Amino acid sequence: MSDLASFLLSFGFNLLVAIILVRFIYYPFTHNKRYVLTFVAFNTVIFLVLTFLTSVEIGIGVGFGLFAIFTILRYRTDPIPVREMTYMFVIAALPVMNSASLTKSLWPQVIAANIAILVIMFVLEKEWGFKYEQSKRITYEKIELIRPDRRNELMADLEQRTGLKIKRVSIGRINFLKDTADVTVYYESVEPNGWSYSDEPVVIAYSSTDTED
Repeated sequence: MSDLASFLLSFGFNLLVAIILVRFIYYPFTHNKRYVLTFVAFNTVIFLVLTFLTSVEIGIGVGFGLFAIFTILRYRTDPIPVREMTYMFVIAALPVMNSASLTKSLWPQVIAANIAILVIMFVLEKEWGFKYEQSKRITYEKIELIRPDRRNELMADLEQRTGLKIKRVSIGRINFLKDTADVTVYYESVEPNGWSYSDEPVVIAYSSTDTED
């Protein structure tokens, strides 16, 4: 019964930390439910796998081995953004660390480490005074405005069309056959916490009669 009680205590503690991290830190700042199931399931399965290993050293190796396999696969049909991959690493590392409490008297250190992780992730999510810069790629049809001497007109036109306060602009590939240019605009984020939730940069194509985002 002592082994069962130790297992249930460790399992409950690990699950509680994972829920706090996902439900009260990740989700409130992103409002993105897409990876909630993955985070919690990944955390739980790794903890259970490590629980049934007889050696903590072997468990740590296997735990990071599983994560290494996962990072190689990366759900190739649906790439995961860097931000979510960071959370995935933390979610995978938590059970590896927390499983040590099953065989060693490390509860004070384990609790302190988990609290430190939660505090650090929360502080980082609150931006900590940083202003995040985002970018969008635009296929732009007013090719006459890409000249250096008309850069102010270009930025004014882009701000009027996109509604963004643009800080700077870079010109990429120019297509004189179609009279278009690939323009990248940089602006301070207007999304929660400065993160873009799309996996790829947004492409905006303009025509003379309509706009698409």
